[in-house]
This record gives sequence, structure tokens and C-alpha cells, in this order.
Amino acid sequence: MNNLITFVFVFIASYGFCQTNIISTNPLAEQIMLGNYSPSSFVSSNVINHHDSIIQGINNNVNSDSLKSYIFKLATFKNRNTGADTNSTSIGIGAARKWVYSRFQQISTNNDNRLISSYLQFDQLICGVNQHRNTFAVLPGTDTIDNKIIIIEGHIDSRCTGVCDTACVAEGIEDNASGTALVLELARVMSKYTYKNTIVFMATIGEEQGLYGANAFAEYAINQGIQIEAVLNNDVIGGVICGQTSSPPSCPGLNDIDSLQVRLFSSGGFNSKNKQLARFLKLEYKEELLQQVTVPMMLTIMSAEDRTGRGGDHIPFRQRGFAAMRFTSANEHGDASNGVGYTDRQHTSNDIIGIDTNSDLIIDSFYVDFNYLGRNAVINGVGAAMSAIGPLSPDLTLTAIGGPGLIVNITNQTQYPQYRIAVRTTVNDWDSVYTTNSLVDTIYPPSAGIYFVSVASVDSLGIESLFSREILETPTGINDLKQENNPFELLQNRPNPFDEVTIISVKTNNKTLYHEAFIIIRDIQGKIVKELPISLHNEINEVTYEHGYGKVGVYSYSLIVDGKIMTTKQMIFAN
Repeated sequence: MNNLITFVFVFIASYGFCQTNIISTNPLAEQIMLGNYSPSSFVSSNVINHHDSIIQGINNNVNSDSLKSYIFKLATFKNRNTGADTNSTSIGIGAARKWVYSRFQQISTNNDNRLISSYLQFDQLICGVNQHRNTFAVLPGTDTIDNKIIIIEGHIDSRCTGVCDTACVAEGIEDNASGTALVLELARVMSKYTYKNTIVFMATIGEEQGLYGANAFAEYAINQGIQIEAVLNNDVIGGVICGQTSSPPSCPGLNDIDSLQVRLFSSGGFNSKNKQLARFLKLEYKEELLQQVTVPMMLTIMSAEDRTGRGGDHIPFRQRGFAAMRFTSANEHGDASNGVGYTDRQHTSNDIIGIDTNSDLIIDSFYVDFNYLGRNAVINGVGAAMSAIGPLSPDLTLTAIGGPGLIVNITNQTQYPQYRIAVRTTVNDWDSVYTTNSLVDTIYPPSAGIYFVSVASVDSLGIESLFSREILETPTGINDLKQENNPFELLQNRPNPFDEVTIISVKTNNKTLYHEAFIIIRDIQGKIVKELPISLHNEINEVTYEHGYGKVGVYSYSLIVDGKIMTTKQMIFAN
């Protein structure tokens, strides 16, 4: 999990300017991702494809001891820096990625050779090394017409304070042996089952220096025409202890423990396919998994794409138009600042498995909670599985009527027996999800306001697709919310309150020329606390305001266009 602030300083000095010669070392893996294969060549000797069996199997078979064994093994490589040793068979990044590759091969052997291993090789000067490799494995789906793939990923590289320090001990347990272990465990468990869409399990490289491995795969997908349906990135996903520092949105304070919550980061607000993916994953957990688990988890959909000033391997995929999001622990041990007085473990040699508290040479106090990591793996696995077996996503039109109500008309993929209609207002989550048997239905949301509506297809087994784009509408009769004479309509911030970031939106009612626009935020005394430039060229235009952890009180925010206050609203923080 890199610190984006460091990129500017290290990029010119240490790295080349682009990735070249991006290839899959196994041509078969590439052809499968393109849909150029016969599914009959990869049929399991024991086909299990019913969603109930898959969900139950993932929940029952993800094993905390297995995850623990992977993490212990990853620690033995000592330094997994992107520029570390590639010749040794026991230490360095080369040995680590070869071990991951061998694990994929062993999993394949145990599952009718259905998991196809490969490296994604690319040339780029990073930390003095010219060539690098992601390690990935492809589980072929049964549908070569709808040949979209789902990616479950986590970066394998580690680092100490120095971004290219290959001599330090950099076990990188929370960041990010935890994510790599999760990917390996899901490859082991999910390879037992059969899916409609192809699933790719990947350990990326070069994350700590600039998201380079993920960027290479995203660019490779664009160049080859590989269709990516969803990317589930896992980074810092096993720790439960809060450090003295951590990047906002932050944990409460030093040594706070949270093993019952996981954060879902994704880009955008209105009509964001990334937020829609996060909402889908949370819905699948609530409806398909929650009743089966012994320890319930809270899935928190965050407003921001990542923690403040930070980044992860979901970002290069989002930048190229693919739906991508990130799973991260509720608590993390540090903000990776590594400055004077920094005592947390992240990005240091202290990011280790744990400590020996009784001097018997056996680690007995762990910094990673393997059961917590297992629960997060199950959430990933079930979400990925349901997206890999679901139907095609529909589209919709939306018409506001008196009442107030909304007429929802399904306009694409009209062959399914049912559809689901998701509605939200001022929060990141859906307020309601309706089920309908009709292509045209009228819904009456429970309260007045502005609504964001999307739809999903439901097949004969009751499995929903990923949800469509969002459409914004204000039911007629809510005159106080309409500003027809104002070309720019300032909407209520959302969520309000929620996490450390809130989204402020402006709806453009008609195209109007202007020079500059800002959102001005003031405290209760009227003092300006933030000035955010905003572009007003789209139907919905958004900025994010990072108000900080534990912020309380009443604030106002105003839309200023060419020096004129257009409108003002209030927001209340009570978290």
C-alpha cells in the first residue's frame, strides 16, 4: 500500500517512463481471458455450479490455518521489494513469485488441471531492475460469448522506509502478505467450483513504487481486448490493530482493535461503476452469506477511492474504465510517513507476523488476525462468485410522476423473469432494493428527496447481475427541491454524516458559460475552512471534502460561480 506523495520524488530518479513488452508467458492463459477456448477442455470431474453450493463451499472451506501458513512462508523471503533478488531460490522477490506460481500449479493439479498459471511480464526500469512479473492464474468459465473476467488481486511486493531498499528485512506482513495470502486461499477454494465467467487470481508487483504491476495488467487488457467485469483489490486486509498514525479515513487511536469491520474503497459518487460494484458486494454479503456466518462483519462503503494521500492497485483499472474497488482493514498500523518519531509498523522492518511474548522462540502474539483475514476472504470469494455466475446487466429509463413516484422502465436485457431496482438518497449505500416481475414498474420511495436509481437482472435461479448505471430523478411535487431558474442546482452532501469524506454535488440544469466555480465550506462562525474548485460541465458534478475523523458540528457549503453565491446548504457531522 504505497504513499502517493512519494511518487513524484522517486519516479524520475528510479523508474522508466512507460511499460513495454507486456506479455503473458503462457499463451493459453491469454486465450482463455479472450474467450478463445473450448469450455469442454476444462470441465471439472465433479461439476459444482449451483450458487448455494458455491457460497456454502467458500464459507466452509476458507481456512485460517491455510492463510497463516501462506503468510509464514511469505515472511521467509525476507525482502520482497520490486527491485530485490530474482536469482535466489530462497529470498527476494524472484523466489517469492516463483513460490506463488508453484502454489497455483499445485492447486491446479488438485482440481483437474483447470487453473492455468502464468506470469505477466513487462519491461520497465524500477529500482534498478528492467524486467518484472506479476503472477496470475486463470480459472476458465463456461461462457465464451459473455467472456468478461473477474479479477481478485493483491500485491506481493514489500518495502521498508526506502522505496528501493533491497537490503533491509521487509517481511511486509500486513502490507501486503495478507492480501497475497487471501488471493492464494481463494484460488485454492474457488477452483473446486464452476462459474459462467472466468476468474483471475493475481499477485501484482511494483505497487509500492507506483502501482506498476496493476498498471501493466490494465494496459495489457486494453491492448489485447480483454474485457474486465470487476476488480477486487485486497491491500492491508488482515491486521486489526490501530497504529499511532494512519491515513484518513483513520482508525480511532493507538491499539484500538477492530476485527468486525472491513472498508470498501472505490472511486466516484453519482453513476460510478466502482461504487456500484462495492454496493453489489455488500448486497451479496447481506443476502447470500450473512445467515451462514458465525461472526457477522460490517462492510463499510467509504466515500473516497482510497485513504487520504494513498493509493492501491484498483486505481489503474478504474483509470481505464473498468469497475474496480479495494478491500482494506478497518484498522491499519501507520500512515507510511516514516518521518522523525514514526513508530508504527507499516513500511518498516517491523511489519512482521508478531512477537514471542514468553521467550520460547515461538511467536504467540500475532499482528495479523487470521480468522479476520479468513472472513474477508469469504466476503471477496462470495462476491466474486456471484458476479461470475450472474446474468447480464440491464439498462433503464426513469420518469418522475406525482405522488411522488418513479416509473422504472427496463430497456435492455429484457429476457429475464425478474429485476431488482436499487434506490439511494444521501448515503453511499442503497436505501431500498425492490424486486419486480415487470419490465415497467412504479415505485414510491419512502421519503421525499432526490433519488439515484439503478437496476439489475435476476435469472431463473434468483441470481442478480451487477447493477446498471445510475439515473438521478426528483419526483414531481417536491417543489422545494427544484431550482428550475437556477442553471446550477446544489444538492445535499452525502453521506451526511458518515465517514471522513463527504461528496458535494452540483446538478447542471442547463448549459451555461462561466469562468470559474468553487464550493466554499464555512464553520458555524462563518469562517472559511475549505475552498474546492469544481467543474460544472456534466449533468452531475462532484467534489469530495475530507472533513476528518471525529468531526462534529454544523457547517455550510455554498456554490460560488464567477464570484456570485448561487445557493447554500448545511451539513451536519456527528461521527
